[in-house]
Amino acid sequence: MALLAARTTARLNATETATQYILQNDRLYVAVSKSSGQVTDLELESQDLLGPVSGNTGKGPYLDCSCTPSGAWTPGSSTAKRFQLIEGVDSTGTSYGGIIMGDTFAATNQSLYQYIFLREGETGLHMFSRLTYFNESKPLLRDLGELRTLFRPNTDLWTHMSSSEGNWASLPSKRAFAEAVTVQDATTYLGRTTSDGYVQEYSDFFTKYTFSELWRDHDVHGQYADGSTTADGSTFGAWLVHNTRETYYGGPLHSDLVVDGIVYNYLVSGHHGAPVPNITHGFDRTWGPQYYHFNKGAPGTTLAELRADAVQYARPEWNAEFYDSIAHYVPNYAPTSKRATFRANIELPEGSRRPIAVLSENGQDFQLNVFRPESLQYWAEINPATGDIEIPRVRQGTYRLTVYADDVFGWFIQDDVDVIGDRQGPMAESSDKTVAHFTWTEESAGKEIWRIGTPDKSAGEYRHGYALDESKPLQPEQYRIYWAKWDFPTDFPSGVNFHIGESDAALDWNYIHWGVYPGQANYIRPGPPKYYTANINNWTVTFDLTEEQLLNTSTATLTVQLAGTKTANGNNKWAGQLPGEKYSNLPYTVALNTGTGGLEQTWVIPYWRSGSCGVRSSVICQNTEHKFVFDATKTLKVGRNELVLSLPFNATNTETALLPDALYVQYDALRFELA
Repeated sequence: MALLAARTTARLNATETATQYILQNDRLYVAVSKSSGQVTDLELESQDLLGPVSGNTGKGPYLDCSCTPSGAWTPGSSTAKRFQLIEGVDSTGTSYGGIIMGDTFAATNQSLYQYIFLREGETGLHMFSRLTYFNESKPLLRDLGELRTLFRPNTDLWTHMSSSEGNWASLPSKRAFAEAVTVQDATTYLGRTTSDGYVQEYSDFFTKYTFSELWRDHDVHGQYADGSTTADGSTFGAWLVHNTRETYYGGPLHSDLVVDGIVYNYLVSGHHGAPVPNITHGFDRTWGPQYYHFNKGAPGTTLAELRADAVQYARPEWNAEFYDSIAHYVPNYAPTSKRATFRANIELPEGSRRPIAVLSENGQDFQLNVFRPESLQYWAEINPATGDIEIPRVRQGTYRLTVYADDVFGWFIQDDVDVIGDRQGPMAESSDKTVAHFTWTEESAGKEIWRIGTPDKSAGEYRHGYALDESKPLQPEQYRIYWAKWDFPTDFPSGVNFHIGESDAALDWNYIHWGVYPGQANYIRPGPPKYYTANINNWTVTFDLTEEQLLNTSTATLTVQLAGTKTANGNNKWAGQLPGEKYSNLPYTVALNTGTGGLEQTWVIPYWRSGSCGVRSSVICQNTEHKFVFDATKTLKVGRNELVLSLPFNATNTETALLPDALYVQYDALRFELA
């Protein structure tokens, strides 16, 4: 096995020239330009990792946002910019240096700050970002559409990208992009360049959304140089490490872009329907820390080996002493003295798999935890055998506790959970008063007759979800690939007709329930703007009931859990119902045995649960659920019964970009119960 280049003890220097602020140890050199406020030089053992500056490339990590009245802003170049150069020794005796860049958008008096720190003996940058807004004359500025840092090289050094341990590919070539055909916003067909490594190994289609990842288990993403572009065959990696995740939004169900030739750290975005905070007078929030790690390997060192080197830092306990030592430089960051370990024991429903506990903004669904500037979030896996959970380094305060698990319908939610010092509450009686105790009883509306899918907050178990695309050697999961490759009219020429006990959810239930099959942004089936196939918006479920099952039964309950929904609001969360859009709130109707005098019920899915999900390569977005309760004595019968699940016929919205205008839902799981 090839070995990583040896680590050495380095001497840290923080210096200033006429044009740059510089941090340097024996292995890593980083320079921030005084004219742009951005990192414009970055070298690891004399290897240039960025290349020449050209526009917004050859830079980074640097900060930008969609946060001003006109839209985007990249701070650091205005006459209001200011810098602070820092040198110090932390509590472990390790030298460090730092550069703080601040800039103010004069028209609104909003400011962005970027904090960059380098330690002796490390080959990475510790990053914090901060936004403030103080303007009484305009209490609500706008929403914070995006806030991100970008490592954006302009060099042929980098050969591969890796979004997670199991998802990686060659970077498409310049020729492939030059010959590409745009098929959808931010999505191209590269199949014309058949010799390209990405096309040969991964897919004919490229979109940055293919390389998005769910935050739950995410640790590291980045880019890799395989040695073919270096003078001596040495390999290199550039990685963003999720060593902390407390200042992101959306909890473990949030997903975002991570790499596409740029190594991103999306602190805030509306991708996949994620909520974003409003920028209001008094807003002051700091994100981080996260860690950009750069490493070098001997010739032959693999992507997996360099990635594993970065993964070791993906722990909130790592470098806690250092962060305590610099806390006075970083407003809003809480040192260890203001943190505690949350310990609890949770009695779980029988059959719980992959149980997880989430601490988040009190009184608020963690998927929507953007209402308070100080909102934080933490999560960890629960031991399914014992119910024990431990979450380290939680900022002391009051939280909502949410628990969910695979194979279990619903959630456990407890507000007003205090994390203060060594004590957590509220607590049941226990001999160990440092451990909070909770009991989660699975929701039930009677005896379960059948279910479709697995309640796991995901639509991945259905057709074209987690199944692998075996047409390419790297076999990515099908949902990651441009949606139109999976042609619904071909797969389901008569629509979805699912019979309980016979049909297979992995084959006979699509990962997207369309209101109409879109022609817009459809490269596979061009032509009319909409394509109608039999009952595309009406999915039918049939099931048989016995006389014994119906005996003494009065109610029937259908639980529908959704893993994603696109209403006519798209990703617009807080603007209310959009003018001119009929389906900002999307009607979803269930009809039970309507041909024999049964009943229909409609659930109106609210606009704030909307997001562009399946068409942006995702099967986990805003999760929501509803129970349809029917009078069993009037609707059910011995023998064959029928449920029809319907979206409005031809349900569409207005898309200003090249995107499908069809509305849709994506199922997590369904369950039918009798009582």
